[in-house]
Amino acid sequence: MPSAPSKLYSDDVSLLVVTLDTNPFFWSTFSFPFSEFLSHVLAFLNSILLLSQLNQVVVIATGCNSCTYLYDSSSDKSHGSTSGSMPSLYSDLLHNLEVFLARDQQLAKPWGNAAAGGGGAPPSSLLSGSLSMALCYIQRAFRSGPIHPQPRILCLQGSADGPEQYVAIMNSIFSAQHSTVPIDSCYIGSNNSAFLQQASYITGGIYYRPPHLDGLFQYFSTVFATDLHSRAFLRLPKSVGVDFRASCFCHKQTIDMGYVCSVCLSIFCEHHDKCSTCGSVFGQSQSNVASSTNRKRKA
Repeated sequence: MPSAPSKLYSDDVSLLVVTLDTNPFFWSTFSFPFSEFLSHVLAFLNSILLLSQLNQVVVIATGCNSCTYLYDSSSDKSHGSTSGSMPSLYSDLLHNLEVFLARDQQLAKPWGNAAAGGGGAPPSSLLSGSLSMALCYIQRAFRSGPIHPQPRILCLQGSADGPEQYVAIMNSIFSAQHSTVPIDSCYIGSNNSAFLQQASYITGGIYYRPPHLDGLFQYFSTVFATDLHSRAFLRLPKSVGVDFRASCFCHKQTIDMGYVCSVCLSIFCEHHDKCSTCGSVFGQSQSNVASSTNRKRKA
């Protein structure tokens, strides 16, 4: 596996790209308020910047319909922006978050009306989009020159997995693995996230579901604040019982057993005569086609 370009910074300098779950359908039904969750996140991000003046922090909002960059500590605007006594991390991020939430909720109105009338399940967060944006930012950092911090991604997620995003998320996971970028995951939902478990396991990151949400900052600072070099000397949580189940390409449902196309590796929960992805003809169907062709030739 080819490694990422060599880095001239010290090993303890980090480029932390955080994906922040802002799905209003999740937070409106979750017992822990989003405002309190955000206060823990802001304190954690501020501590990362205080650990080293060379550390960089990028925050990406993960909505149910769109994703966007909320904050980039390396931009000139972030260094010079202040609002009274409020640091730029708080003022810029909170302003951009407010604008994003208003736009994302406007796009989610059709889903909200359907959910209120019992016409469908609440949409999941667009995790595949935020992971893609995070990897694009990291690739730009790689190509900017040999001097850049050690990159890693931290997914702060609460919404349930969206099976329809399985292919896109797995592509992002393998892209991160190819670039040696670990994906850390902090999942605060009621059940574990199979997607994030696989992401952290495959890329060598940390998956953790805090047992007590009141102490989120302590979990952030002790588990996810450590740089990649220091992790070799610490006893950090390890993934146990990773859920490796996949989602089928036909109905977008999580399955335990299924049918796999031997050509393109597409997964189906039911037997099909033909692969809907690459068009390959399967097993018995292929022999039936050959038999009918032979009968036509004899006739």
